Amino acid sequence: MIISKKNRRIIYENLFKEGVLVAKKDFNAPKHEDLEVPNLEVIKAMQSLTSKGLVKTQFSWQWYYYVLTPEGVDYLREWLHLPTEIVPATHKRAARAPRPATVRPGAGEGGGAYRAPRGDQEGYRRKEGGAPGDFRPQFAGVGRGAPRE
Repeated sequence: MIISKKNRRIIYENLFKEGVLVAKKDFNAPKHEDLEVPNLEVIKAMQSLTSKGLVKTQFSWQWYYYVLTPEGVDYLREWLHLPTEIVPATHKRAARAPRPATVRPGAGEGGGAYRAPRGDQEGYRRKEGGAPGDFRPQFAGVGRGAPRE
C-alpha cells in the first residue's frame, strides 16, 4: 500500500515517542483514534515494520498492539534523523523516590520480626483434640471412575 511520506512520518514519530502503538481492527475507519491518519495506513505501516522484525505485534479482542523492538528503535532513529540521546518513553527508566529506612518493631537482635498473634488466630491453630496421628482419610470416587484398589 502506498502511504504518503507525511502520514508515514506522523505514524513513525508517534511510535518512536511512545515506544508502543495501538490500532483497532477497523480497516474502514476514516482516521486512527490518536493520529490524524487513516486507520488502514497505520495498520499497514505497522505490518510492514513487523515483517522486517522492527515491531512485535499482539492481536487481542479486535485490537492490534505494537511494541517497538531494539532494532526498530535504531531503524526509526535513523529514519527520523534523531540523536542517540532521544529514546522512546517505554525505554526510559522511571525515577523512583528513595524509600525512607524504617525499623520494624522487634527486628533487632533476635533476627526476625516478632508478630503479635491476632485475637482468633491462636485458638484456631492450637485446637485440642484434633484428628488422631494414625488418621488416614479414604476418598472414594475421586478421579474418573471407580475407587482405586
